[in-house]
Amino acid sequence: MKNIPRVYLDCEICTGDIVSIDRDISHYLRHVMRCDECLVFNSGTEFTATLSPDGKSVTIGAPTSHVDPSNDIVLMFSPIKRTDDLLNMATQMGVRAFLPVITQRTNANHINWERMRKIVIQASEQSNRNSVPAILSPVRFSELDLSTVVFADERVAYGHAACDIPDNVKSILVGPEGGFSESEFAALDAAGAHGISLGRTILRAELAAAIAIARVVK
Repeated sequence: MKNIPRVYLDCEICTGDIVSIDRDISHYLRHVMRCDECLVFNSGTEFTATLSPDGKSVTIGAPTSHVDPSNDIVLMFSPIKRTDDLLNMATQMGVRAFLPVITQRTNANHINWERMRKIVIQASEQSNRNSVPAILSPVRFSELDLSTVVFADERVAYGHAACDIPDNVKSILVGPEGGFSESEFAALDAAGAHGISLGRTILRAELAAAIAIARVVK
């Protein structure tokens, strides 16, 4: 079944439901993939589905045995110029949700979040997930509870000691292109946040996020 197209439906779905679909999905199934059978998903469950002859709806079939490969990580990140790449990669790596964090050096203040949502949906469809990560409303760095945070610590590349990765990590924090400020590092250290190493080189923020997730997810 791996070659059958997968489509996210933004509604509750159950076997036997007839669900209206928009023109983009209809065009994709009929004219790009040239098929009337597909897989649909939402909220962690995947179903078989059949496209109607007029292409305006799908009939939901039986649930499949495919288990959602997503994890329980919330990625907290500073919006960057390439936020689309960051969200795309992190979605493929299974994160549960995204929390934009405004830091002192955040300089990408005009993100099209509706477009970001579409990118996250497409990445979920392509990466065999049964769920789409939520994009939460932005918060300021000062609003975070840093005591349980694991963060990408670029200071390690300059000899700063890294922390061991704790068990059962639930959130990862990645800074902006310019890194965290001295006062933000001081706040992280004072709160007992776990700064982890991403290697000996300084990485772009979007790559740092992907590597941090890979290091944390068991």
